[in-house]
Amino acid sequence: MPSHAKPFLEAGLVALKQGNYQTAIAQLKPIANSQSNGTASLQAKVGLVMAYARTGEVANAIAISQNLIESNNPQVQEWATRALEHLTKRKKPDQEPKKVETGFVAFENSTPDSPPVTPPETPTLEEKSNDQVIEAKSDDVPQMVPLPRLKATLATPPPPPPAAPLNGFMGSVTRTQAKLFGVIYWRQAQRARAWQPLRKPKLIPLRLLSAGTFIAFFWVMREILKLAMGFINHTLVKLPYFEPLQFLYGDPTKLLLIVLVILIGASPWLLDILLANFYGQREFPKDVLNTHSREAVRVLQRCCQQRHRPLPKLRILPMAAPIILTYGSLPRNARIVVSQGLLEQLADDEIAIIYATQLGHIAHWDFAVMSLLLLVTLPTHKLYQQVSQLGDKISAKIWRSPVTILASLIYGVWCLLTGTALWLSRLRLYYSDRVAAEITGNPNALIRALLKIAIGIAADIQKEEETSWQLESLNLLTPVSSQQSLALGTIASNLSFESFLKWDTANPYRRWFTINNSHPLMGDRIERLCQIARHWHLDTELHFASEPSKVKRQSFLLQIAPWLGIPLGVLFAALVWLTWQLAFALKFLNLKWIYEDWSFITGCLLIGFSIGTLMRINSFFPDIKPTTVQTDDSLPNLLSNPSALPIDSISVRLVGKLLGRQGTSNSLAQDLIFQSSAGLLKLHHISWLGQSVNHQHLIGRQIIVTGWFRRGATPWIDIQTLETQSGKTINSPHPIWSTFLAVAAQALGAYVFLTG
Repeated sequence: MPSHAKPFLEAGLVALKQGNYQTAIAQLKPIANSQSNGTASLQAKVGLVMAYARTGEVANAIAISQNLIESNNPQVQEWATRALEHLTKRKKPDQEPKKVETGFVAFENSTPDSPPVTPPETPTLEEKSNDQVIEAKSDDVPQMVPLPRLKATLATPPPPPPAAPLNGFMGSVTRTQAKLFGVIYWRQAQRARAWQPLRKPKLIPLRLLSAGTFIAFFWVMREILKLAMGFINHTLVKLPYFEPLQFLYGDPTKLLLIVLVILIGASPWLLDILLANFYGQREFPKDVLNTHSREAVRVLQRCCQQRHRPLPKLRILPMAAPIILTYGSLPRNARIVVSQGLLEQLADDEIAIIYATQLGHIAHWDFAVMSLLLLVTLPTHKLYQQVSQLGDKISAKIWRSPVTILASLIYGVWCLLTGTALWLSRLRLYYSDRVAAEITGNPNALIRALLKIAIGIAADIQKEEETSWQLESLNLLTPVSSQQSLALGTIASNLSFESFLKWDTANPYRRWFTINNSHPLMGDRIERLCQIARHWHLDTELHFASEPSKVKRQSFLLQIAPWLGIPLGVLFAALVWLTWQLAFALKFLNLKWIYEDWSFITGCLLIGFSIGTLMRINSFFPDIKPTTVQTDDSLPNLLSNPSALPIDSISVRLVGKLLGRQGTSNSLAQDLIFQSSAGLLKLHHISWLGQSVNHQHLIGRQIIVTGWFRRGATPWIDIQTLETQSGKTINSPHPIWSTFLAVAAQALGAYVFLTG
């Protein structure tokens, strides 16, 4: 493909996948009309057929399909023949839905008065909104679905237009054709027609972790409150004409505990107000949900009737990103909140099982503690947003710097508060997945739903060119996190899901890298769902190889060397203490004044951490040599290596676009994302003091990133340099800061050890 045609083709296909059909037509039409582009011309014509069909221009779609039939490519001929047949049938609106022998599904747009679908046990057709395809839940016909559109619409269903766009002509095709047409191949593995209940899970770990999360959250809140009270009084003492407030010297423990208990009880109504004011949440009538997923309504009604509970109150957020969350204090006042994007991007059975996962949270009562965290962290994050926006409006540097520091501190508090619930956030999703699969008998639908949610979140980030405030602040309660969606949601056109997720299922040290993650490994979740499917003798949506990967133990030990140095520091402190005791007993040396001050243990911990960090630096940040550097073409292979560890430090030099929030809200570079031809990757950047060019100046521009690729629970790149086409360069001195941290810890540890 000529270099000048590739950007237009990629831009057109991206616009098509995002539902921007007019933009797609404008980008693809010149390439389709060209006679010299070969494969690019064929891909552009296929895209034009899809775009014209979905904008109601069926005649243009038919004309291009007839042209494609004359192609020398047999795959294109086959696809064009089936598409033409479906396009022709689309002109007969009075014709009943019918499945033709070729595997294509002819389906007319239904109205709100359409008859109900058949029971789940019978293969059915699922209709989505006008701009999406229809997926046939057939037992023998694999299906393929384009990337979802992200345009948010009103919750109330609009009346059918007079010339409804075409849906569903991407029928049954092969995996090779899927790659050719830039779409995602779904096996559409079937659901259980009759299934035995699963063994009841042990809920004790979940109960203990819920209680532990509340205790940790309470302790962090108390310490933050004590610190704030002490700071206020210390400031008042220093100021003239002011006296310290005596009540701030008291212990806030009892009062804080009472307030938190009250907040848990009032969380449903308080969160209703916050979500309505912050994000436009509104009521979502059951009848409107019925137009998107009849099965979801049936699942909600059946489960609530069986448990003799009222139906959870339904809410909707006008967000394009597909998310869903549940909050409340008791099952009878629970709320299930769904985004408009999720309803538009998932099929009927997928929406139903995602709602079933929320019923699992309600049944296990873990949503009460999470509601408390959301109630506290949501205003904290909103304050961070407001302070950041204030900082962007201030032009004077002397005032902007303090506001930036304040915003960063508030962001740090928000991270600290959400960090208390990371373990609970991960564990509760395993339980809710299991409940949802047992309720619906359809674990394969949940697999597809989770993957489509990741795709939708990644597409929203690509479209907005940043992680939105809504995604970040609600991330803790969503079924898929925004961080794990970056690579997973964009790699499908270059790599199969099984290959990408093999690291999640086969790497023996994978769980160590989820300690600071809010969600469990996607591959691990899907593998558990596959086990349920196999237990019910079902084929699985994804097929994982069973052989584990091999990783050298010494590589992992070197990876965790800084943290391994901490317990080794404790052992060293114990050895020193025993030596001092022995010397004192033998009246050889009297160091009682030192070893009775247990602060020397802190010094040993710092020294151990420092030694481990220094041992790891050379392996973690090796020299980047032009002969060994990896480029964009190597990225899929790097992501599919199940034996990789972050310590492998693969040197890369990639070309793409820098995404992220601009302004004060990204002063810590916490939202830097690299968009390459292979997908999205998280970037880690450390600013260099006094640098004339800031990373903020490069957001939204084409760049060349050089650094170290690391494969962990979330793949990322530690930046060495960011370069622009004009020659501007930003350095990210990771090795220097790591060395400085190690030396500082060593010096402080030695000082504490010697002085006590």
